Amino acid sequence: MVASKPLSLAGSPLALMLTGVLVLASLISIIFVSGGNHFPGPLFLGFVVFSFTSVVDLLISLEEDGYISGFMEVYVREGEPYLRTAHGIMICYWDGIVHYGLYLAMIAAIGQRKSYRNLGLFWLGSLMMSIVVFLLGNLIGKYSSDLSPAFLLNLPYLLIPIGAGVRLFQQPKALPCLSPEKVAEEQRKHLYQRPQDMGLVLLLLLTAAFTFFRGL
Repeated sequence: MVASKPLSLAGSPLALMLTGVLVLASLISIIFVSGGNHFPGPLFLGFVVFSFTSVVDLLISLEEDGYISGFMEVYVREGEPYLRTAHGIMICYWDGIVHYGLYLAMIAAIGQRKSYRNLGLFWLGSLMMSIVVFLLGNLIGKYSSDLSPAFLLNLPYLLIPIGAGVRLFQQPKALPCLSPEKVAEEQRKHLYQRPQDMGLVLLLLLTAAFTFFRGL
């Protein structure tokens, strides 16, 4: 009886998708119940749910690289085989490490009623850049004929960031307390005299070059 369960699950990609939906729905229900009348808001809920999926992505990447085994083999093989590509594994690592750290930081900021606008905008840009390339690559790549209903589990990564982005842009921007004289003095300087601005320009140029290369 125990051995027959993985076989029946592996033969039904729809069951994998329904299992994922059930797990996420259960997690959301637990958050609502535990929050009670002091529920921090929808962004808190989204970050908690996404932090859970980040751990799942980290398990997938570690299993695909051979560090662990027996956790996500059935799901990846029957549900989302495109996660075994180099790009899929790298996205899982990025989501499981970088995004997970951002989720924890933003959850802590919400709990302490601190501003998390900058962290949220960095997360939003990183997630949207990753998911757009990821979804388009799966739809037109070599795994396009192997897409299963589990592919629909990626839709929240498109829909939730839209609402989160609207709320993040509505938050007030924390401005430094500088006098008009100090602002005018900084603006009179050349770019090479402003190391932070110079670093930002170089970073943006490298990012643009990398994005162009990846697009090719």
